[in-house]
Amino acid sequence: MANEEKDSVEYYSLLKDFRAEIEVQEGAFSLCFWLYLMSSTAFPARLIQVQSGATEGAPFLVLSEKKKMVLLPLGIVHKEAPETCDLTSLSEVPHVAMETEFPMEKWIHIGCEVSSDFVLLHIDGEIAGKRAMSPLFNKDSISGGLTKITLVCGGGDDNSLQGYVHNHKVLPLTSSIMEYYAKRNIFVFQDPPLQLSIDNSSASEIEEGSDGVWSIVGGKASCRRIFSLDVVLLDAFSHPINKELEVIASLVYADNGAPVEKTSDGEAPLLASQDGVEFASCDRPSKMLHGHASFKLKISQLSSKCDNRMFRIMFHMPKLETYPFLKAFSPPIRCISRNRSTRMSSRLWKRPASANDQLNLSQLSGLDDETLELHHSSIHEEKLSPSSKRCRLGQDDECNSHSRTANQVKNVVRRSDSLEELDDSQTDSENPEARNSALKSTSSSRNPMSDATIFKYCLAGLTEKTLLLKEISSTVSNEELLSFSHQVSLYSGCSHHRHQIAMAKQLIEEGNKAWNLISQNKHQVPWESVVFEIEEQFMKIAACNSRALTQQDFELLRRIAGCQEYLAQENFEKMWCWLYPVALTLSKDWINTMWSSTSPKWIEGFITKEEAETSLQGSRGLQESGTFVLRFPNSRSWPHPDAGSLVVTYVGSKHTIHNKLISLDQMFSFAEREKNAKPLQDMLLAEPELSRLGRIIRSR
Repeated sequence: MANEEKDSVEYYSLLKDFRAEIEVQEGAFSLCFWLYLMSSTAFPARLIQVQSGATEGAPFLVLSEKKKMVLLPLGIVHKEAPETCDLTSLSEVPHVAMETEFPMEKWIHIGCEVSSDFVLLHIDGEIAGKRAMSPLFNKDSISGGLTKITLVCGGGDDNSLQGYVHNHKVLPLTSSIMEYYAKRNIFVFQDPPLQLSIDNSSASEIEEGSDGVWSIVGGKASCRRIFSLDVVLLDAFSHPINKELEVIASLVYADNGAPVEKTSDGEAPLLASQDGVEFASCDRPSKMLHGHASFKLKISQLSSKCDNRMFRIMFHMPKLETYPFLKAFSPPIRCISRNRSTRMSSRLWKRPASANDQLNLSQLSGLDDETLELHHSSIHEEKLSPSSKRCRLGQDDECNSHSRTANQVKNVVRRSDSLEELDDSQTDSENPEARNSALKSTSSSRNPMSDATIFKYCLAGLTEKTLLLKEISSTVSNEELLSFSHQVSLYSGCSHHRHQIAMAKQLIEEGNKAWNLISQNKHQVPWESVVFEIEEQFMKIAACNSRALTQQDFELLRRIAGCQEYLAQENFEKMWCWLYPVALTLSKDWINTMWSSTSPKWIEGFITKEEAETSLQGSRGLQESGTFVLRFPNSRSWPHPDAGSLVVTYVGSKHTIHNKLISLDQMFSFAEREKNAKPLQDMLLAEPELSRLGRIIRSR
């Protein structure tokens, strides 16, 4: 590896090259290392075996036929060493094994403690198994005079073992593997392995079907749409790693990983969009910032033009692409044209909660680490329509109505790029005739917005939606705007836009008044002179006079505005489109009480995802499972359907941090129906995944 590469990442070795020479002290030793196994690894497999001494050739670490990690003592003499790694052949030999399957394509910390009295297996700092050795077995053990052993890969020359090892250590007898692992978790040694992965919370303009395949609108320039993805460089403890690296995105075939060909027009299959200009993605690498690299991409090649094969997006770092764990792959992608007649089945995010739970966050169908929605047990009685569907990619994902719109509307607008036919999904009444009647009734009602305007909004991106709402709001009444929001919900099959459309007129009018008051007809005003006016506007909208904004809150607002010492109208509008929905959320009774509470502080101020996760990590590693904080996602601004929502950031049961979105429109609907509903904080604490409110510790 070149010196430049060594400065970028730690050194990794192939599993087949593993070799550890161990001096046995007092008949015992401890060994630990990081292990990454490829999914192509054949099993059962003898991962590590003893090379020297009386026990030469005996297995030491085994992956069983059920993909469980097995540790054997060194007392197995040569004649007892099994020729296969099937656990059935080891039934007479003492051993310890994991209870669950060993994870593939993920860095796992392995710890082995071996003595004449016991063998102990550690997985990621926790004891996975312990076995005491009998006196009869001990007579042939390492206590019988074995003082030096060599451990090597046991895979032979058939290349069946596909894996990597990082930083193997032989520890003194006075050291504890658990303590050694914990020290790494708080960055004392700064040497955990790294892995590149996709940050699903960043994805937008992507639809995932029930088969797990992404559907992305692509093809010719007039049809293809921008979609966004971030990749993150994490260490094995899920900490972002701040290294100055570049990441390149490319389009490959899902079945064999081969590059996708250019289009018939000679255009690159994957394009990177920067400032409205499209470039071949391979020519526009993205630089990492605080461990994240952001991409705005378009696909010009269609699956239908490639024998209906599916694609994947591969992210890799130049000069480091030989390491599979420093590559990240998207799920399979079906790239479709906007006018293609395709029925996409979105995964439903909601399912009936149990009759005993008013709020069920952890048992949702299709729940992942980035989406959290609030429900009531009567949802199954309401028979929610396709408008209740959410995009599969959760916390920071827009309700992607582009693809569904064409599926769910038939012959409403005659256009040259013909829309898809009506999907046969069931509606509120699960009666297609009732839905068609409702659409006709809505279309024929008195409303200045034409069907073309409705479809334009449904198919538009966020910037286009913003401009369209500004134009519409200046000419219609609040009642007409509500009617428009209802039509958009019906035609798009997504109800989450309704709240953002309904607030448009008031948001724009109050924003203009606030800017005129702040600017006094000046093009730019000093930031320090406007913070008090911003705070006053915020507290008025939020209907809360007991909790003021802090200096840290204002720092985040300035970051969202994108300004430094001076604030221009453009910067103010960016900040206002984030702040107004947040303040409007806080004005609701359910949320206002929590925001006003500062002891305990149920809702943290304006913080970033990184601040929340860092706080939950603490100085001695992750806090206990169930610890959580509530925050507002700072990447979601009006008219994004998740603007003003809350996110729960919490420590999961497997000591990993999760970020899940609370769907406020469902929560408010529930609160309005149920007069005796429990406070939100009680509902959160009733969840099995959430048990303890955490705190954000900020440096002064």
